[in-house]
Amino acid sequence: MLQEPFVGGSLSNILENNYESLRILNVERNGNIIYTYKDDKGNVSFGLYDCQTRQNEHLYTFEKDLQVVSCSVNSEKTLLAASLVQSTKEGRKNELQQGSKCLTLLVEIHPVNNVKVLKAVDSYIWVQFLYPHVDNSHPLPENHLLLISEEKYIEQFHIQVIQENGNREVIKNYGHLPRERVAEDFVWAQWDMAEQRLYYIDLKKSRSTLKCIQFCADENFNLMFEAPLDISLSDSGFKLVNFGCGYLQDQEKLPKCLTLCVFTNRTGSLCVCYSPKFDSWEQITYSVFYFHKGYSKTFTVALGSAHSCVTKGITFLNLDYYVAVYLPGHFFHLLNIQHPDLICHSLFLTGNNEVIDMLPHSPLQSLSGSLVLDWCSGKLYRAFLNRSYLLQFLWKTRLDYEKMALLHCMLSCGRDPECLEAKIIQWISENISACYSFDPIQEFIIASSYWSIYPETSNMDKLLPYSSVLTWNPEIPGITLVTEEITLPLMKVHSFRNYWQKLNANLEYVKYSKPHLHYNNSVVRREWHSLISEEKTGKRRSKAYVRNILDNAVKVISNLQARNLEPRLIPLFQEEDNHQRLLVGLMVSELKDHLLRHLQGVEKKKVEQMVLDYSSKLLDLICQILETTWRKHNLHPWVLHFNRRASAAEFAVFHIMTRILEATSSLFLPLPPGFHTVHTILGVHCLPLHNLLHYIDNGVLLLTETAVTRLMKDLDNTEKNEKLKFSLIVRLPPLIGKQICRLWDHPMSSNIISRNHVKRLLQNYKKQPQSSVIDKSSFSVEFLPLNYLTETLTNIESSNEALHAFIGHDNVDAKFVEEAALKHTTMLLGL
Repeated sequence: MLQEPFVGGSLSNILENNYESLRILNVERNGNIIYTYKDDKGNVSFGLYDCQTRQNEHLYTFEKDLQVVSCSVNSEKTLLAASLVQSTKEGRKNELQQGSKCLTLLVEIHPVNNVKVLKAVDSYIWVQFLYPHVDNSHPLPENHLLLISEEKYIEQFHIQVIQENGNREVIKNYGHLPRERVAEDFVWAQWDMAEQRLYYIDLKKSRSTLKCIQFCADENFNLMFEAPLDISLSDSGFKLVNFGCGYLQDQEKLPKCLTLCVFTNRTGSLCVCYSPKFDSWEQITYSVFYFHKGYSKTFTVALGSAHSCVTKGITFLNLDYYVAVYLPGHFFHLLNIQHPDLICHSLFLTGNNEVIDMLPHSPLQSLSGSLVLDWCSGKLYRAFLNRSYLLQFLWKTRLDYEKMALLHCMLSCGRDPECLEAKIIQWISENISACYSFDPIQEFIIASSYWSIYPETSNMDKLLPYSSVLTWNPEIPGITLVTEEITLPLMKVHSFRNYWQKLNANLEYVKYSKPHLHYNNSVVRREWHSLISEEKTGKRRSKAYVRNILDNAVKVISNLQARNLEPRLIPLFQEEDNHQRLLVGLMVSELKDHLLRHLQGVEKKKVEQMVLDYSSKLLDLICQILETTWRKHNLHPWVLHFNRRASAAEFAVFHIMTRILEATSSLFLPLPPGFHTVHTILGVHCLPLHNLLHYIDNGVLLLTETAVTRLMKDLDNTEKNEKLKFSLIVRLPPLIGKQICRLWDHPMSSNIISRNHVKRLLQNYKKQPQSSVIDKSSFSVEFLPLNYLTETLTNIESSNEALHAFIGHDNVDAKFVEEAALKHTTMLLGL
């Protein structure tokens, strides 16, 4: 058993058979595998492996030594179509008709009955039954069979089956089967079994044109699109892809042949992968036409010296959101087809990587879907991305572009995302400073939030950011890239459903929406700064507007807490933190408006739920990083008290929180309410005073009322703590500072209160005519300026207008101001 950790968990034989001549012929749409083998007498037998029951079933035996070119069975397993060539050992016989090389037969196999000759020609024929989407309980009255001729035409036969004598099923109108021409004058064709589509390249005109025919359940087929291809196929010969499991007769010619494949997925992507004939042993070139993006990328890979002979052909594999380009023994390139703009989102591995050694070194054939056939061993594989190995590789690699690509590969897999996210967070916590070209926290938050909501609608790749990196300048060694615009496919039908609707939407986006529609927080940034500025100046928007914004935040936090029932170790969401709640609410409002503008045909309730889920996911990822860090360093909520010295663990957690703040600030993403309080308290623990004040002055640490209140209550009034408290109080916003000063029973606090009170009283003071003689009887201080100030304050406080204007302010009187001023003067004079 071969182990392939990168494109398959394990590669094992699907069939266990003692016949050495066993060959897989075809894989039908329902997953059933048709195979052939020769018995001891040399007779050719056909068998079927049912993927549902995991049982083998004999279909038919030809009592002759024949070479099978192609074979297919209908969905009811009543008809077998086979294309055969007489063995060269016996030469041509009358059964194959005089002068014919290839015989195409239609056999009734339920029960075994008639054999009808469909074609007897001197060219090869390939056969394929259609498998329309129908209810198995109501089989179609008619079967449809495609015949693909080496003479460059494709026909469709319509075969009706009726029941006779109980359960005996026979062909109706046996002597004349209706048929029609589907395509002609083509040099290349590919069959998509899963989606029942035929791709072919028409050379009628001077240029290569890719066409696609969609076969439907109602017997109809439609030409869906035409797309010009800037490739040369005139001298390449005739080639078929996915019409059964073909074996090349001359393996030595394999590298010299071109390779061309079409891949699609459910999101509306359309990729044409092309590798021309080898011109040199020193390098290989291949192109990917991203029709759903409107451009192509041509890659040139250096293979080494001229003596590094390439004996195996290139293989293109379809891996859902990725296409793998594989040249055994040389390189493996995993191309991101959803987000192909930047090369760092694709993974490129060369021959000196251990992954290359673990992959099969024999030629591979990519079949419909993710099936892969090993030509040498005859084994059939199911290819998929192995997340466990990707994660191991992420820990080992030291290259930034590989880290970026691996991160996106894992998140796109979609299976058990919570477990995967936890493992990625562990990697981030260990390697937070090991990435130089991108911020791993930013990339993880943006990419994981994107993939959490992406499956709900295919348009999300146009509307939501999937990466924090906008450009990528570093080159990737061993590969060069050229990007070119291409002509978009011309859709030939006007009524679209399912895949075709999504492809058409992608094409329309490329045509008419050149400016990127990705959501960003620039509008949120402006609005948030405006609200905070209004709060400082005492102005506010309408209460209804602010209430709506805060209600959005409440919904997000409730949605988040409903999904996470386990209590968190880190104390978040335990305070109001209106600034962060405003930021959350604004992001919800702007993101909802953005999606409603550009998502056509999606219900408003669904969009609102998507926005709530996206915003909750973003906050949850930040909480997960914090929670993982706290558990890793074994921290508990009591570390937030001030009666202990900071430990090395607290330093590590403070560093992680600072990196989270840096990552979210540059993208202007919200933080969980309570984040700044925890961060500030850890900063007081961990930093010397001058560093702490530097962090505060530069906006790294944000002083919250909760954090400073706890500090004022927990710290005593030693000289060091007094200096710290005063340094923090003078940096607080006025509204918060007024509240905090009342909590600190200290002359410094009294001085601040009195200064603020005097400033407030005198701001709008208008001098009134007064007697020039000052009554000193009520004052004990022989200091005229102070006496005058005290008298003025007393007069202001005693006026009814002043009382009305300053109602609700600090309970401070002129006598208190006098005492505070005298005490402060005494301290300054050193008396």
